[in-house]
Amino acid sequence: MNLPSIATAVVQWQATHGRNHLPWQQTRDPYRVWLSEIMLQQTQVGTVLGYYQRFLDAFPDVASLAAASQDEVLALWSGLGYYSRARNLHRCAQAVMQEWGGAFPRTAEELATLPGIGRSTAGAIAAFCFSERVPILDANVRRVLTRVLAFDADLAQARNERVLWDHAQQLCPTEDLAQAMPRYTQGMMDLGASICMPRKPSCLVCPLLSECRAGRAGNPESYPVKTRKLKRSAESWWLLLAVDGEGRVWLHKRPGAGIWAGLYSPPAFESHEDLRRFAHAHWHVAEAAWQELPAFVHVLTHKDLHLHPVRVSVGQAPAAMVSEADHACWASPSVWDGLGLPAPVRKLLDSELRP
Repeated sequence: MNLPSIATAVVQWQATHGRNHLPWQQTRDPYRVWLSEIMLQQTQVGTVLGYYQRFLDAFPDVASLAAASQDEVLALWSGLGYYSRARNLHRCAQAVMQEWGGAFPRTAEELATLPGIGRSTAGAIAAFCFSERVPILDANVRRVLTRVLAFDADLAQARNERVLWDHAQQLCPTEDLAQAMPRYTQGMMDLGASICMPRKPSCLVCPLLSECRAGRAGNPESYPVKTRKLKRSAESWWLLLAVDGEGRVWLHKRPGAGIWAGLYSPPAFESHEDLRRFAHAHWHVAEAAWQELPAFVHVLTHKDLHLHPVRVSVGQAPAAMVSEADHACWASPSVWDGLGLPAPVRKLLDSELRP
């Protein structure tokens, strides 16, 4: 296997066939590259584009992001999913301001010390912005490398993952790093996204076919090997949509850990009975005020969340239910538009309560 030819082939292919039009590719500003890398984790490019621009409009630099409240950040992130990314994004911006004087560190090793930046994301920022000769190993690149190398060790074991990292380092370009590293890094991502697909890869048009051991053997779909499978589970929640006489809904901020951590949501209960007890404890609710709304399923990464919304008209909202200390409020559409809401909750409120 000719290691230099692999890097050269990827760089040349990316220049003519890769993605070169994305907004974060037109800059070496680490703030913008970092923002795009975090948003692109487990999220499609088409979805990220709109969020990326809205985020930059609100927070054009790391200082403005660090100065924002977590609620402001989560509100802009609402609907993008994987909300721990947004919380870590905010913490990372604050760390850059407090510990690095407002300038992102310039090496992958230092970048990886920041909240929410793992080794692969650190490598991407360092390669794109500072042309450091460091690899990345996201899901797409891992797939490309294991196939090119016919690397059949089980990646569920940490030691095998470390070996693959070593191989990835060896494959990085060795010359003209200022131009080659950003293009090589993007090229490896692009190959995994458009050519070296999980199913039915387009091997005949792959620039690495002559070097790819799995491609030549005709078994690329055998890679990567990872035996540990995450088991899916299911959970049911009953959501209380308590609506006052002005059409406002009562929302509270969820705990800082778990599903929808730190986001605003109607109260959620494990059973219909728990929901009714809570409602009756806070309001005198006539039976005619209850409305069972259609249940639906929200699919999380490893869990199916069965949601059962119940709308309850409570009349005049008691002032005691509004608590800044508890992060709870009666919210009209203009208020919930500015809150961080889970995507299914925002859709539910918009369809049921927005005039």
